[in-house]
This record gives sequence, structure tokens and C-alpha cells, in this order.
Amino acid sequence: MEKIWKLKEKGNEHDINHLANSLNINKILANLLVQRGIKTYAEAKSFFRPELTDLHDPFLMKDMDKAVERINLAIKNKENILVYGDYDVDGTTSVALIYSYFAEKYPHLDYYIPDRYSQGYGISYQGIEFAAKNNFSLIIALDCGIKAVEKIDFANKKGIDFIICDHHTPGDTIPDAVAVLDPKRKDCPYPYKDLSGCGVGYKLLQAYVKDFPDEDKYLQRYLDLVCVSIASDIVPMTGENRILSHFGLLQLNQNPSYGLRAAIEVANLQNKDISISDIVFKIGPRINAAGRMESGRRSVDLLVAKSRAVAKQVIHEVDLFNEERKGLDRNITKEALSLIKNDPESKNKKTTVLFHKNWHKGVIGIVASRMIETYYRPTVILTESNGYATGSARTVEGYDLYEAIESCSDLLENFGGHTYAAGLTLKVENVPEFAKRFEDFVSKTINKQQQIPQIEVDSYLKLHDITPKFYRILKQFAPFGPNNMSPVFMTKNVTDWGTGKKVGKNQEHLKLDLMEEDDSNLKIPAIAFGQVEHFEVIRQRIPFHICYSVIENEFRNKYTIQLMIKDIKMEYDLF
Repeated sequence: MEKIWKLKEKGNEHDINHLANSLNINKILANLLVQRGIKTYAEAKSFFRPELTDLHDPFLMKDMDKAVERINLAIKNKENILVYGDYDVDGTTSVALIYSYFAEKYPHLDYYIPDRYSQGYGISYQGIEFAAKNNFSLIIALDCGIKAVEKIDFANKKGIDFIICDHHTPGDTIPDAVAVLDPKRKDCPYPYKDLSGCGVGYKLLQAYVKDFPDEDKYLQRYLDLVCVSIASDIVPMTGENRILSHFGLLQLNQNPSYGLRAAIEVANLQNKDISISDIVFKIGPRINAAGRMESGRRSVDLLVAKSRAVAKQVIHEVDLFNEERKGLDRNITKEALSLIKNDPESKNKKTTVLFHKNWHKGVIGIVASRMIETYYRPTVILTESNGYATGSARTVEGYDLYEAIESCSDLLENFGGHTYAAGLTLKVENVPEFAKRFEDFVSKTINKQQQIPQIEVDSYLKLHDITPKFYRILKQFAPFGPNNMSPVFMTKNVTDWGTGKKVGKNQEHLKLDLMEEDDSNLKIPAIAFGQVEHFEVIRQRIPFHICYSVIENEFRNKYTIQLMIKDIKMEYDLF
């Protein structure tokens, strides 16, 4: 698939020079900082050396005082408290966080994860009925609830109070709960708006322990859960998220919970420095798999495990779910691609909307993402569940998916999500009209650039600039994530040393040793996944252009700097 390279605007020259001099770093690194909004020594110090003391006062969040007061009242009166959360990674880590903390101090506590298939996303009537039947008078809802207006009214009639901890965009009406914690509320003054659901739960605990000496330090043991939620939910890696992730990664690498340690071991990560990328691609999918294939409660069982033996037992089951999930993912993606291939009209559309009543509900979000890899356009994948068409939507860079779905809201039973991902439910008979209206709206609002995959390039770079010191500082830009992605560089007119070769099971990747025309004494190893089509030209020693990230490759305990090539272009018209 053809990609556009988009070079970021260079930072202000004065700011770049100031940082380069005050930090004793080269201008390329200084420019990366300025591009991220960092212009002073103090800001750079906070970026490179985050501190938990930089976190905001949790009581700045609207209703936080009410939430703490209600929890204290419940504990004083020995009420039964139910910790309720969504079935994905953010939801299950949120539930594990709140449950683990209070379970050590309070016995009248349980947790509840709704069934993806019989109850659907978020707070359910069945969950409220369960609470009523089992005498729970307080529910702490995490990573869901901000739009559950009718369900909260239903709970109020049954004498059940709710504390909602959510991070999704609210609707026009805020639910009538005892407390609604959501930094995205228009009337919430909390300074940082992009917390994960688990992050909001952590702020609740921070507020709760305010009056207990040293308890705030005790909370740090749970930051591995918060970090896993931030990475898996793909929220911006800025501000508080970056601070929480920094310390969460330390916890994950040095002293993870029994459950996360078990997940690390089955993912074969125990002997490496775990990164955000490892969470996204190896740990998160395993935690997600239980909710996709059977019940998210098993993921919480894993995350709250109190012994190594219990954790090992549960992770074995969860890992089997993940293997089953991968098989379904492959098969359904193949079927979905076939549907488009056999429909001439579909190939020329600006959107993909596919419905199949027998597709597995647990993997359609993944399938939606897979489809965008082949047909780069806003995508909705639907299956049948409980008599309705229900599904997941994903979008392309820069296009607001939520707005497009909201334009069809009169056809939907419910929907929720954010700019880049959403879930929706509608009557089966409404699917054709939804597909038409969704296509019409996107066609009118998407621009040409948004229809071509883009690689955002931070800066030009000469290969001789990639020194050990350069890479040592570059590593400190981590943890990486949205709004603080691993820097991407571009180098023009490189050639292979003559040792380039095809690698991989099907010879689909390239392993190269690169040099620049004006510096033939320097060579640097590179790997280019899935770009074997360039091999015949490269082997002729014809100059080409690359965009790439700088990584560290480990082989037999020897570490070397390597280029991870994202794209190769032969022509000179790069942008």
C-alpha cells in the first residue's frame, strides 16, 4: 500500500538552540523536544525525569469529594460494595485495581464483569439485578457508565447507589449517580482530560488515601495495572498518563503482581525490559482474550490472584482463549476481505460496512482494524447478537469516527466510543440504511489526505548522527504512545553495503546493512518487514530513501543499534 511521508514542521530555532545548549544535546534531539511542546530546561527535566508528585490533586475532579464520602459511609455501615467494570483491558485492570486495594481492608466486597454476549458493553440491567438480589447497595462502575442514564435511574429505584468512574465522552445528560468522575465532563475542572478508565480509578484511590499517612506510597504497587490500561486503551502518552506509565513500567519490570507476572512469562517477556509495545502486542491481548471468548471475569481473577500458583492456573486458561481468538481473527478477516473482493461496488467506496450474523462478536473489533490494513478507510464490522446487529468501528488517521457514527444515531439503539474507535448496536433491518448513510457522511467529510496512509516523519537524519549517546538520550523519550510516538527519521540516498538479503519464514522481509553515498566507511544494520518487493532494486546498489525508527537489537546478550525501516521509496518526490 502506497504511503505518504509527512514531515513535521521544525520547531522554533531559538527554542531548539536554547535546549541544545542547556541540555548539552544535539539540535536534532532538541528539535524533537520542541515538537513535543517542551521548550525550557524545567519542562525537559519533567519530561525526562517524571515524578509522582507532579500528578494533579485528585479532588480537582468534579464529584471526587462525594465519591470518597460515599465509600467511607459504605465502609462505616458495612454495606456490600460491588466493583463493576467493562470486559476489555481497561475495564478489567480498573476493577482489579479498586478491588485489590479495598479487599485488603474491607471484606464486604465483590466484582462483576458484564457478559459481552448476553449483556453487551457497560452497565447492564442484569448487573443491577444481580446487585439487588445479592444486597449490594453501592456499585463502583469503572471504564463505563457515563451514558447509562436510564440504567442509573433503574438502580436508584432499587435503592442502589452508583459511583461512576469513566473517561469516555459524556452525552447531553449526566447520569443521576451519587458521584460521576469523568474528566471529559464539560463542568469538570480537572486539568488533564485524557486519563484511561483505570487512571480515573487510580485518582479515586489517591483521593481516598489523602487522610492516611504513607498510603499514597502504598498505591504505587498498583501502577503496573494502570500502565497496562494506558498502553492497551491507546490513550495519549502525555501528562499524567506518561508519569503513571513511567512508574508503572518500573513496577511491571521489577515487581509485578502475580497475575501480570504470569502473563509476562507466557508471553516470554521475563528476560527483557518490558516496553509499552510489549503490553500492546503481547500482554494486553491475553488479558483481553477472556472477555472476547468467554468472560472478562477470568481476566480479573488473574489480575487479583494472591499466589503464583493461582495465577499460573488462570493464565493457562486465558492463554488458550488467546490462541482461540487468533484463529477466529484470521478466519473472519479472510471472509471479510472476500466479501469486498466479490463486490465491485464496495471496492470504490470511502467506507467499509460489513455484516455477517455468524461472526464471533469477540473479535470483530480486531477484524475492523485488520481491514483498514488492506482497505484504508473508516470501517464498521457487525455481527448478530441477541437479535440485534452489534459491532465495532475503527477509523483512519485524522478522521473523526465518532462524529460519523453520531450522524446516524437515529438508526442506532446505542453507541459509544471516541474519535478512533467505537461500538454500536442497531436493528438488523437498519444495517443497509446505516451503511448508506455512513458512506454518505464520510464521503462528504473525509479529505483526500485522510484516505492515504501517512507516516509522520519527525526529522531528517544523517546515519553518522546515530551514535551511542544519541540513542541513549533517544531511549529516554519513552514511554512511547499517541502524542509521544517513537521518533521517525528520514535519510535520503542510502545504499546497501552488498550484504542485503531476504529473511523470514517466507522470505518476506529484508535484512540490510546501509551506508550513505558521502560516507561509505559507516554501515548500520537495518530490518524492513514486509518490503521484499524492493529487493531486486536494492541489490543493484541503486540509492533509495528510508524512513525508520532507531531501535536496539539483542542477539546472544549482545546489543547493537539497528534501524527499523517503516517504508522505502525509490523516487525523489517524497512528499
